[in-house]
Amino acid sequence: MDTEYNPVIHARLPRRIIRLEQLAYNLWWSWNRNARDLFKRMDRTLWTTTRHNPVKMLIETSSENLAALAKDPAFLRQYDAVMMEMDRDLGNGHHWFAQTYPELESEKIAYLSAEFGVHTSMPIYSGGLGILSGDHNKEASDLGLPFIGVGFLYEQGYFSQRLDPSGWQESIYTDLRQEEVALLPVLCKDGTCIRVNVTVGDREVALQVWEVLVGRARLYLMDANVEENAPWDRELTARLYGGDREMRLQQEILLGIGGVKIIRMLDLKPAVWHLNEGHSAFMVLERLKEYVAQGMPWNEAIEHIRAGTVFTTHTPVPAGHDTFTFTQVERYFHSYWPQLGISRDEFMALGSYDNGYGVNFNMTALAMRMSGRINGVSALHGEVSRRMWRTLWPEKAENAIPIGHVTNGVHLASWTGEAMHRIYRQYISPDWLSRQDEPMLWERIEDVPDQVLWDAHVYLKNKLFSAMRERARQSRMQQQASADHLLASGILLDPDALVIGFARRFATYKRAGLIFRDLERLKALIHHRYRPVQFVFAGKAHPADDPGKRLLQELHQWARSAEMGGRIAFVEDYDMHIARYLVQGVDVWMNNPRKPMEASGTSGMKASFNGIPNLSILDGWWAEAYNGRNGWAIQSDLPDGAPEWEQDKADAEALYRVLEDEVVPLYYQRNNDNVPQGWVAMMKDAIRTVGPMFSTRRMIKEYTQQYYVPSIREIIELEGDGEN
Repeated sequence: MDTEYNPVIHARLPRRIIRLEQLAYNLWWSWNRNARDLFKRMDRTLWTTTRHNPVKMLIETSSENLAALAKDPAFLRQYDAVMMEMDRDLGNGHHWFAQTYPELESEKIAYLSAEFGVHTSMPIYSGGLGILSGDHNKEASDLGLPFIGVGFLYEQGYFSQRLDPSGWQESIYTDLRQEEVALLPVLCKDGTCIRVNVTVGDREVALQVWEVLVGRARLYLMDANVEENAPWDRELTARLYGGDREMRLQQEILLGIGGVKIIRMLDLKPAVWHLNEGHSAFMVLERLKEYVAQGMPWNEAIEHIRAGTVFTTHTPVPAGHDTFTFTQVERYFHSYWPQLGISRDEFMALGSYDNGYGVNFNMTALAMRMSGRINGVSALHGEVSRRMWRTLWPEKAENAIPIGHVTNGVHLASWTGEAMHRIYRQYISPDWLSRQDEPMLWERIEDVPDQVLWDAHVYLKNKLFSAMRERARQSRMQQQASADHLLASGILLDPDALVIGFARRFATYKRAGLIFRDLERLKALIHHRYRPVQFVFAGKAHPADDPGKRLLQELHQWARSAEMGGRIAFVEDYDMHIARYLVQGVDVWMNNPRKPMEASGTSGMKASFNGIPNLSILDGWWAEAYNGRNGWAIQSDLPDGAPEWEQDKADAEALYRVLEDEVVPLYYQRNNDNVPQGWVAMMKDAIRTVGPMFSTRRMIKEYTQQYYVPSIREIIELEGDGEN
């Protein structure tokens, strides 16, 4: 019997291709190339105009087109093949987790995160943290982990970026049309939508629950925009990272406590609870309350919580961790400590921490105190975290503090350019995706002819330029953009010249403007008669981050200026869609944060796997990946801890030097066929480095082997059934 996901779509689809609805509503299609090709084949124009959203395509395509497709032998052959592949991939028993840990296959893992970047049609992410959460879900599906994600459905998402005539960022919020994306309401047996009620201070907030199918994984999203709630409570899930500290506290109550209630309501009984950052740390309080209500002594309840809780921290600076005043916390949790059988002071001590800005209730401190396994997201970040949080373990030496690391990775199937995928399939292995974490497999990259690899890169570079021109055209049509604005969008960039990409959140520590410190040296680079250099920037500043907005405005003004001559571009409204073009199409990926403030970084991994060398500070993941042959390091002789102005000056000098002496000469050194052979050798080493070591395949296996499975086994030993 066919499942009905969307009544409108279901009624329109011919019986022969009825499972297109099922395919569109499982985001498995988004990282399966054959499935994407099937939707492209349906209607390439709609595929483009809907920004690769099959649900919207099935709503908008004509009935005549659907009828024709149901009779098209070529389309039907491809359709049948994709459905067989989906059934196989989503089936049971043959995935890595089931084969490696067959006795644990029924033990579920819950993963709570404030944002999930699964697909651009669902803008419930702001940047790296959300993209990582999305990739985590996808790889968990690929490896067969019994995985449950929990987060928010933000009706207005993060925000769309628009720059005014002066280059100042404007935040545009638009409501998500839920019927046009792959969202499924979670229903009770009587057909009514489920509601979960969460106490927030002196009131109850009702949450509707939506389900997103991410391959085999399940993602449940909370939505407070329901009739039962007051208008101000409906706003709690309207925007990602919106509002003041009071709203943030209320959102985190919903995420942590509401997340537990949703999982209980669905009767999923996870053995492991994984907190992705401190936003969801109130989860431990709700679970403590459950244990105490069952009659468990306080110390024993804490032991159980720690056994089944994994915590990942992503933030290497004290000010980046969420804190609330004790008065705020008391206002919302005054009923908790009596239910826990402890005093107010004992309750506040769970989160009490002095981060250098005074003693407050610190969400990361709460998570760390209540988690049995804690990790940073790179080796260097693990060191920084042990140093930063050492006062939580005053009796331990710094190197014995129980904070490990699992270096982030990227979901290769989601981020690999089409041209590179063809090369890997032909020269590496037809099944390279299933074997991606085998280091020896990637030695075969040497078998790829230089001309073939370079041609693939040029193809992806031209796709980036086409996407940028189309964005400029749309901007001109919709906003009547000025000539200066169009100049800044990159319409004068030369596809044959060296292009350096920089795309990330416009926080000041990421130093997007570092390359502009010495304008004469910059102009000498970009206006060189024979070896010009071009820069493409993209990124958003947080709506409340005025210093970040000013930095973005300055950069945009330089991009518009005549003296830059169209060699600097800024791509507006950075999101997953344009990110794919950038990490696949620029020539060099540049990253120059103040060390050690980049916890990991993943965009550079995506670029490297597409054959794009990194030019980066030795911070985060690049400190582990850089080997002298797969990219360049920006490094000065200054010791760690130097004043910021001195560090910026030295790093800018190092950046100019490596560009002038190494990057630019290597790019323009060509053979008789116009192939930069030395550059291609570096591309190959970048691919060889990232393929096995910086993918989510390696990352999820590490989480499973070092964190999830030990936690599951500890819980089983404590409770006997693994359910907590």
